[in-house]
Formats: sequence, C-alpha cells, structure tokens
Amino acid sequence: QVQLVESGGGLVQAGGSLRLSCAASGSIFSINSMGWYRRAPGKQRELVAAITRGGNSNYADSVKGRFTISRDNAKNTVYLQMNSLKPEDTAVYYCTAGMYGLEYGGDHWGQGTQVTVSS
Repeated sequence: QVQLVESGGGLVQAGGSLRLSCAASGSIFSINSMGWYRRAPGKQRELVAAITRGGNSNYADSVKGRFTISRDNAKNTVYLQMNSLKPEDTAVYYCTAGMYGLEYGGDHWGQGTQVTVSS
C-alpha cells in the first residue's frame, strides 16, 4: 500500500502564491507517476499536473505558465508551486500516484487539501 499525505493548502488573494506538498510512504517501488488533480464545486475532476520519476511533466492548459510541478525522489515527495493564482483555481487539490500515466487518475490518492483564492 501507498500513503499520500498532502500539505500546503489555504486561503490566498488573487495574484498570490501557494506551494502544495505530497509525501508518499509505503510501497514506493510501485510508483512512477505523481501528480495533482483538483475538483471545484460543480465541476468535474481535472488533472492539473503530473510528473514521472524521470522528470517528464505535463500540465493542464489552464495552469501552464503559472504552476510548476517538481519532485524529490529521495524524499518521495512531489510539489506544486502555484503562482499568479486566480479565483477559478479555487478547489480541493488531491495528490495521486501510480505506476503508469495519470490521465485517468492514479492508483493511490491523498485526502485532499483546500485551496481558496479570493478576488
């Protein structure tokens, strides 16, 4: 089993920044991809960003140029640096991880962390 523990959410004004962290523990050998999904009220779940163990990353069009995903394999931790935040970025952000790509979600999920951007 893999456990994912997120931290770093909160309330920020539009234009501000936040950094989310997600630490993985347990059967780490089963993880290649790590990333972040978000779900806003009344909207479908959206893949925000993902990164492989080798460092290949991809982003949702809505966050390109504003968000940066990174990973510390030694610490089994993935980060999401969110800059120039907008009210539409308000959502619960979930860390996910899996052996393969995350287009349909990973095998493991964190509990979620709330990000609220005020206008």
